[in-house]
Amino acid sequence: MQQKEYTMLSLGDSYTIGEKADEADRFPNQTVMMLHSKGIYFEKPKIIAATGWTTDELASAIQKENLNGNYDFVTLLIGVNNQYRGKDVENYHKEFIELLEQSIQFADGKPNHVIVLSVPDWGVTKFAEGRDRNKIASEIDAYNAVNNEESEKRKVNYINITSFTRQHADWVMDDGLHPDSKQYELWANEVVKIILNILK
Repeated sequence: MQQKEYTMLSLGDSYTIGEKADEADRFPNQTVMMLHSKGIYFEKPKIIAATGWTTDELASAIQKENLNGNYDFVTLLIGVNNQYRGKDVENYHKEFIELLEQSIQFADGKPNHVIVLSVPDWGVTKFAEGRDRNKIASEIDAYNAVNNEESEKRKVNYINITSFTRQHADWVMDDGLHPDSKQYELWANEVVKIILNILK
């Protein structure tokens, strides 16, 4: 008998679509392949993400997709472009809550099947040379305080990938900004741990 194939919906921006990375190297795709190697099978992840998207642009894209049905797991990683464009944290807070509650609905109302990833710190990369790196870091910390708190309130899973981006600032593509496959692998490992824990 064929084993159940799980489904995963991944919502986000360049960090989810894997700007400049091969499709197989995106963190949702690496997650699925790692689980496959452990005998847990997933369909190809459904990704709604594009480079440059802010929270409101992601929300608009989700609406246009007109998604039907539920997913076994949902990942949400959004906010870097809100920070980059200088949008205020209060605006992010409101729109993030809406996206998070939508994510829980997509996960059939199961908060523990939703995985939020923190906003990476692009201020450590070569791309940020000449900019105020401390200001970028403190603004990203403020965004992450919001998404962490709201995740805890709703009892969804939360992964701090910001620390990975700060520890491995050189794990980026040749644009000096977007993560490479090694960085995405770190994130995928953390997602895999959560999914394995839920399915055990």
